[in-house]
Amino acid sequence: MTIAEEVLLLAYREDTGKPQIGSVELDAAVAGAILAELAVNGRIDLDGKKVVAKDATPLGDEELDAALARIAGDARERKPEWWVGKLDSRKLRGRLLSRLAGRGVLSEEQTRILGIFPSTRYPELDPAPEREIRQRVESVLGGADPDERTAVLIAVLHAAKLDRKAFPDAPRKRFKEIAEGEWAGAAVKKTIASIHAAVMTVTIAAATAGASGAAS
Repeated sequence: MTIAEEVLLLAYREDTGKPQIGSVELDAAVAGAILAELAVNGRIDLDGKKVVAKDATPLGDEELDAALARIAGDARERKPEWWVGKLDSRKLRGRLLSRLAGRGVLSEEQTRILGIFPSTRYPELDPAPEREIRQRVESVLGGADPDERTAVLIAVLHAAKLDRKAFPDAPRKRFKEIAEGEWAGAAVKKTIASIHAAVMTVTIAAATAGASGAAS
């Protein structure tokens, strides 16, 4: 399971199949998780403030490989937040949710809001994958040293403010500590800090644009 899929399992309510945070934050979190996974697997590097392709070898996951091909094929080196914004899309989220449904982790239910507007819900079908994710995260929040993937997941949850919904009783201080990479070596810390900042930048920019549009 990819980090982006783990984000989605924590983001959607098990009973109603609806997201616990807004689409702006959630889509940025998913895109940030895709970028982070490429970094964790050594395919890209966050060289200072830019994303640099290191290895274009496919990972065998169509969404990760598509993102890697876009990054490797770009002639310019761009900031992490640029790529989070570029990869951010409702379609990406929908494809990942459908993939989880195809594996029997979620169900996919077509509904209509007010009997008119089509909508899709994703109630949980198999609780085992989310249970494993929660146990891993809760162990780290309880003081265990995180592996890089779990640390990145926590950083993305924190940036999108999903941590407050998915783990309402967890200490906010520990979330912040992991998200800022205080426990990590220099290379891991750089990856986590860059992804965390990128997700926050994109969500704030989108919220500001939405507010400006509403006011005009």
